[in-house]
Amino acid sequence: MPNYLAIDTSANASVALVDKATCSVVDQRVSSKGNDQTETLSAYVKELLDAHGQKGQDLAGIIVGVGPGPFTGLRVGLVAARTFGFVWQIPVYGVMSLHALAEQALDSSQVPAEFVVASDARRKEVYWARYDQDGTMVDGPHVSAASALPALPVYGVGAGIYAEQLEEAGSQPMPESFEWIANAGHLARRGMNELAAGKDLSDTSPQYLRESDAQVPAFMKQTKS
Repeated sequence: MPNYLAIDTSANASVALVDKATCSVVDQRVSSKGNDQTETLSAYVKELLDAHGQKGQDLAGIIVGVGPGPFTGLRVGLVAARTFGFVWQIPVYGVMSLHALAEQALDSSQVPAEFVVASDARRKEVYWARYDQDGTMVDGPHVSAASALPALPVYGVGAGIYAEQLEEAGSQPMPESFEWIANAGHLARRGMNELAAGKDLSDTSPQYLRESDAQVPAFMKQTKS
């Protein structure tokens, strides 16, 4: 049975091959840096396909993270996924990147009735969403200061960066999750489960929650001029 290729660049570049039958990760690459998506993404895809004798046109499809995230990072992953999908003539599915953090929380421990996941939005803010214990999103996505989050357990790298502010506001940053970022393996699992449930994931529009996130950075404008 063919594999899915999953891509997320809302934080660090992350690419995974995931077994369609079992939803298990066959292989995965995650960059340790948050600003090298352009340099690493295509190399990671080639590495995974070559390592497992996989041809792009034989994949079941591509699952790509649609954010929330800043312009530069999201754009790299989405453009790559759409290009690969067009060249290989396979479907491309969009999944919110915060869902990958929710899947990690569900994997890590017995989660409470409701919890929050948070990623780093920079500028002293976080991207966040609220989930129930089944992993269903009940509120979000949002971007705000960490102090504005609900008084609930908070998972993800955003919880680590802003642990002090969260505690002061009555939230509970979960230490075991302080290094979690959205990764392609967990993103793929969420996407595959939603596809199996009949959800339409054909929309791959990026989720820019701030006006500034949707703007082309100045250095990119200068390069084009």
